[in-house]
Amino acid sequence: MKGCNTRAAKLFTLLSLTLLSASVQAHSPEQHAHAHAKPTEAADATVHFAAVPLLDQHGQTVNLKEDLVADKLVVMSFVYTSCTTVCPVVSGLMKQVQDQLGERIGSEVQLVSISVDPLRDTPTRLQQYAQGFNAGDGWSWLTGTTQSINQTLKGLGAWAADYDAHPPLIMVGDGRSDNWSRFYGFTAPEVLVAKVNELSHARHSLAQHNPAIHAGAHP
Repeated sequence: MKGCNTRAAKLFTLLSLTLLSASVQAHSPEQHAHAHAKPTEAADATVHFAAVPLLDQHGQTVNLKEDLVADKLVVMSFVYTSCTTVCPVVSGLMKQVQDQLGERIGSEVQLVSISVDPLRDTPTRLQQYAQGFNAGDGWSWLTGTTQSINQTLKGLGAWAADYDAHPPLIMVGDGRSDNWSRFYGFTAPEVLVAKVNELSHARHSLAQHNPAIHAGAHP
């Protein structure tokens, strides 16, 4: 009888471990991403925009600095479409920023998502992916040649040798003042929107003290 009880206990332990393992592996991509992400932290950033051609989700050639950043306030993320953990969460956060900023997107604020896997992320694939997040006209999704993307990412301080292990990162900046911040981890959309508003208020404050700037620049 003692031997039977021992075997039963071992079987129960093995079954419990199997169920626990299955539970861990079956959690959602969002849970997986949160489990592996660093706590949210922000850092001031110095950026350089590589003068290279990129392609948006419509297959149009664009220059990141001249055509999209220009003098706008910008919220920028880095993703790839085959990612099932970090990237859907980051893109979901961007979608919430889009929703919260509403009509300001496309006029005062530009959203940009850059693929870190240009070999697979064609414009068509990016467009299909963007539709899953109801991306509007003011949200551009960019890809390009490997060389162009690598130069772009390095200039922005967002390049990683292994794109599959790139950290969750969203940047917020002002194309006019070149004031940029990097937000590492899963940053609440309210924090990102607050940073956009901070940069917007700084613009208006500067314009009030310098009418010439106000007269020659857009909001």
